[in-house]
Order: sequence, then C-alpha cells, then structure tokens
Amino acid sequence: MMNPDFPEWHGTTILAVRKNGRTVIAGDGQVSMGQTIVKGAARKVRTLAGGRVLAGFAGATADAFTLIERLEAKLEQYPDQLARACVDLAKDWRTDRYLRRLEAMLLVADRDSILTVTGVGDVLEPEHGVAAVGSGGNYALAAARALYDHTELDAETIARRAMAIAADICVYTNGNLTVETLE
Repeated sequence: MMNPDFPEWHGTTILAVRKNGRTVIAGDGQVSMGQTIVKGAARKVRTLAGGRVLAGFAGATADAFTLIERLEAKLEQYPDQLARACVDLAKDWRTDRYLRRLEAMLLVADRDSILTVTGVGDVLEPEHGVAAVGSGGNYALAAARALYDHTELDAETIARRAMAIAADICVYTNGNLTVETLE
C-alpha cells in the first residue's frame, strides 16, 4: 500500500525483447512525482552476474536496488540458473517481513529467458519473447508484440521503436533510453 503522506511516484517503462538469439532490456529515464517530472535521465536497467544477466526495475528506487542486490546474491548462489535464483528471490520477497513491504517489480533476462518477478511471489516467463513492466509497460508491450510478429526487425530495434511509441502515449514515459543487450 502506498504511503498517503507521500505523493505517488510514477515514471517507468521497462521492456524486454528476445529474438533470434539476442536479448534486450530497455528502460526510459523519467521519474515523476505527481504531475512533476523530477528527473529525465534515471538509469533503471543494469547488468548483473558479470554481464550475463540484465535487470530492469519499476517502482520505488531504493526498494528495487534492495531487490537487485538480493538477486545478485542469489545468482552467486545459483550461477547460470536465472529461474532458480528468481524463484528463490520471489519466495524470500513473499515470506520475509521486511522484503514484503518493498514496492517494485523486476524484469530480468539472460541469454535463454526473460522473467518478470513480483512481490506477490510471481515469476513469469512471457510466451512471445516480449515482457514489460511499469507505467507505460502495456503500451510498450503492445507495440513490441506488433513489431515482433509483423516485421523482420531485430530485438534492439523492436525495443527502441516500441519504447518510442510508449513515450508518445504515456505521460510518465520519456524517450531517454538505457538499452542493454545480451548476444
């Protein structure tokens, strides 16, 4: 539940696309507080596990960083087992009293899979090689799915174009992108 003493923070669109052996996660840079843009160049996409895993986050920044740190520890515990690390993180997130209060979502990927990890215990793998989270996530997801199925564009081009479409529609999304790629 959002703290009523603080304004609601918006402003994240994170999109993952996997196509032809290439995985891309793209994130916009906008952070908004209420109707005000606070920052336009936030970096919400990271590389983990020595460059073998990508992670993007939506939600409260400090909460997301806490989750990313926990995910990195799980990846050290279970090297090259992204799904197992994410399931273990989701289990901890759901059962640990401190972690349960964290308000964020993670989109993580390695060479083989894309996973969405939530605080309610979900670890979801998309059926179509595309996943998105955040305020503009559904716009980016719809655009990426259309481009994926009906063009020969590569994963990065699809991600960039879909994020541009989301930025044109969602007031909490901008065109200042961070894009990370795994071959």
